[in-house]
Amino acid sequence: MCAVLEDVSAGRTQDSSRDDCVTLIKMIEFSSDICTDFESASSREWLETNGIGGFASSTISGVHTRRYHGLLIAATAPPLGRLLLFSKFKETLIINGNRCELSTNQYPNTIYPEGYKYLKSFRLAPFPIWTFEINGIEIEKKVFMVYGENTVICQWSKNTADSGQRTADNKQIELELKPLVAFRDYHHLRREDNDFNQNFNVAENQVSIQPYERMPELFFAHNAQTIEKSGFWYGDFEYAIEKERGFDFQEDLFQPFGLKFDLSKTATVIVSTEPQNISDVETFENKEIERREELIKTAEAKDAFFRQLVLAADQFIVSRSAGKTIIAGYPWFSDWGRDTMIALNGLTLATNRPEIAKSILLEFSNYISEGMLPNRFPDEGETPEYNTVDATLWYFEAIRAYVEKTDDYDFVRENLYEKLVNIILWHLFGTRYNIHVSDDGLLYAGEENSQLTWMDGKVGDTVFTPRIGKPVEIQALWYNALCIMADFADNFSDQADGEKYLQMADKAKQNFNDEFWNEDEECLFDVVDGEQKDASIRPNQIFAVSLPNTMLSIGKAQKIVQKVEAELLTPFGLRSLSPKDFRYCPIYTGTPFERDSAYHEGTVWAWLIGAFIDAYRKVNANGQQTENRIEEILENFKTHLTEAGIGQVSEIFDGDAPHKPRGCIAQAWSVAEILRVIGK
Repeated sequence: MCAVLEDVSAGRTQDSSRDDCVTLIKMIEFSSDICTDFESASSREWLETNGIGGFASSTISGVHTRRYHGLLIAATAPPLGRLLLFSKFKETLIINGNRCELSTNQYPNTIYPEGYKYLKSFRLAPFPIWTFEINGIEIEKKVFMVYGENTVICQWSKNTADSGQRTADNKQIELELKPLVAFRDYHHLRREDNDFNQNFNVAENQVSIQPYERMPELFFAHNAQTIEKSGFWYGDFEYAIEKERGFDFQEDLFQPFGLKFDLSKTATVIVSTEPQNISDVETFENKEIERREELIKTAEAKDAFFRQLVLAADQFIVSRSAGKTIIAGYPWFSDWGRDTMIALNGLTLATNRPEIAKSILLEFSNYISEGMLPNRFPDEGETPEYNTVDATLWYFEAIRAYVEKTDDYDFVRENLYEKLVNIILWHLFGTRYNIHVSDDGLLYAGEENSQLTWMDGKVGDTVFTPRIGKPVEIQALWYNALCIMADFADNFSDQADGEKYLQMADKAKQNFNDEFWNEDEECLFDVVDGEQKDASIRPNQIFAVSLPNTMLSIGKAQKIVQKVEAELLTPFGLRSLSPKDFRYCPIYTGTPFERDSAYHEGTVWAWLIGAFIDAYRKVNANGQQTENRIEEILENFKTHLTEAGIGQVSEIFDGDAPHKPRGCIAQAWSVAEILRVIGK
């Protein structure tokens, strides 16, 4: 059985498990029936992050199922330049000379070893902690990262189960650790390489290795009794999810040396891109626990669900240059403009961290080009990509939310207002990708082979949802932006521009209602392009109701919410297309082409639940009854915290029941939108 978000006992002691040092953080725990079931344990993934884009991640069972699984994925050019340097340890417990393997690996047609069978429990409290039990002897393993550094700390300690106390006291218990290193880009896989420099350097309580000059040196600080040279390749590790997704799925890892520990005391290894001191471990741990507790205190989180989401939110907030940004999702996304602006409110403002929001808004203002925010920053560190129409419009909404939270109009006036004025001008007269304001005051976007909205699935030259013309949510965002600008102009005594923005908004509102209302379906068209009107029932229309400034009457808004609820609402978000549509894809699976073609053709998106709840609240003014319904809608996410990314919310789910989680195990806007609406 798994215990969801259980209380951890209060009060501080010096116990090495440190569970009792956590006074505010809740615990997610899985007992042996989950941990010793290979499929159940391997489908649940843990995540530790370091605040600069690096992370550690794998499964409860210990088997790596993705190319992105490893104990140190370092961000060498924060938040990008991510390299999977260190994959895992080969862990062997030695009891009076008898060897017991604690690791779990998948090879062709076999699982070996099967260390997961010894698992008594796994818990997140607040770090990933495993408890193995062998012949009455309990071994506890813990993994956590150092905030602001490419450093991961791994510890093993011996506890003794009551039934085995006397027996264990008379046994010699040792731990042998053999690191398996990859030294590769985190999107790629390693194969045995003759150019791989196998040499390593040994200093007091530290070993280092640097197989390639172009990559950082990796340091292993330790308190082992002995070091043994090994130096050979382990071949053909298989990653099941990569195989399922139609990608290369086999990898070789190099094993340079072994460390042996006497478990009469805690075995500790610090793996880092910088030399470390083993004596600093307790300080690192205390500091990180206190940092997470402070996040919860600051957020004034009212229950266990909220508290866990606050910790989840923090994992996406990372450094970029001198400021902050948001990683769109783990394990493979970088920071995207659209995702950052949508997620900013929930991740930072709903958690009472407006200084982070301010930093993000200022940092992204440095990348405005031709009136546009970048869509994404490539992992390779190349020039930002600007193929988005909505990221820029979400920027206005993010700034509005920041001002609503802080009343900090001075920051906007001094740093952002002129840039926002310039953005409006670029949209009026035209910018990249044929983005321009049409004669009717609505915003046109798109050209052949472009995908500019959040529905951006594309493989090669095939764009699955091009939505060229006037997408419905773009008009809602454009109108919202104009109203925001009118408010700013009024506060900054810019009367002439303020009147202009109001006139533009009025024109857009009138023509939007004339062009977008679908009388037959009593909802909104998804895209209008001249006489062509796309009547697909998609969730994009919900933003015309949910955004703070709306162009719709209450009557039309109610009908839209009813339509979306009837055809698109699921326990985990909104479907991207109605099941009644012949193009509807119920399951998100298959080859990359098949998955990308299903990405916005029925797949459920968790982040859309925020807009739906906003809209639902607007059109249902019956107080507690409405809030009870919203609580019911969100209830399934509490269970979901134990199902895929432990303590996190997935990117997407299948359109059909049971709505299996898919895509990224941790998605910024999924977490953010839930936080935003429950924090109101």
